[in-house]
Amino acid sequence: MSPLRGALRWDTAVGVLLVAVFVTGLGTTEGFAARDNLAFAFNDIAEVALMALPMTLLVVAGQVDLSVASMLGLSSALTGQLWDSGWAFETIVPVVLLVGVAGGLLNGWLVTKVGLPSLAVTIGTLALYRGLASVVLGSNAITDFPETYAKWAVDTTTIPGTFITYPVALFIVLAVVAAVVLHATGLGRSLFAIGAQEDAAYFAGIRVKRIKLLLFVVTGLVSAFAGVVFTLRYGSARADNGQGFEMLVIASVLLGGIDFDGGKGTLFGAVAGVLLIGILKNLLTLNDVANEVQVIVTGLLLVASVLTPRLISTVSEWRHRRAAATASS
Repeated sequence: MSPLRGALRWDTAVGVLLVAVFVTGLGTTEGFAARDNLAFAFNDIAEVALMALPMTLLVVAGQVDLSVASMLGLSSALTGQLWDSGWAFETIVPVVLLVGVAGGLLNGWLVTKVGLPSLAVTIGTLALYRGLASVVLGSNAITDFPETYAKWAVDTTTIPGTFITYPVALFIVLAVVAAVVLHATGLGRSLFAIGAQEDAAYFAGIRVKRIKLLLFVVTGLVSAFAGVVFTLRYGSARADNGQGFEMLVIASVLLGGIDFDGGKGTLFGAVAGVLLIGILKNLLTLNDVANEVQVIVTGLLLVASVLTPRLISTVSEWRHRRAAATASS
């Protein structure tokens, strides 16, 4: 069974749940269907959605990067500090993206060259990058970014005739690219092979270390770019920007049916997971549900996304063994 077919049932369930939650919101929550609210709801998860794309590829390959939100914060802090120092914004962006690449290289080098597990490495760099953000900007907040760029990130600037903002439009384009890479190229097949059985992939001629290093670099790059978008959207650069986003990114990916052990999942599922969390968050906010409760809901979704597929797999295997035993008796 192919990875795509193996994850199809779970992906379909998440997609159906997404539609059900959306329809429920339309029928029960006043203002949910308003154009401005939909623009806000989707734009509010734009940075999480962007980071979820490379994270999906990483998790399919059996890796994880918990430092994405800290890289977003470091990117935001560096953007603010350089802008406050009089740098041109056109110069700031490539410098910040290079920092993201460097952060991804560090993660990838520690995993592929030193041989450390990605979970342990990125827990460490999670603290490192957030600490560097505090060193760069301290407790200060930098504002007054150029309107020329800031207007493209805010909720009120949408593609004419739609409720789709430009960050969301960028996410859609990148999602299509990521889907093609994951499900229609040799690189995508290599990712599934690495996640399913890394040693077998290596002996099959797949350049495992090079691919994993590339994945970490791309993740760092996209996280740094998400930091620029976040800074422009809120008009404020702070060292604590994006704090806690790593949980939302991981929850979205796992909720979409990407197996944390690697080798299984689809990009459709990850995108559905991101949208489901975003719509739930918006509905809870519109119904005056406290932020603490929203965090609990996200945590429960994360647990359910890991536990439910395992339970389904366990029950399926038990039924298979029972049927085999019955047939042989």
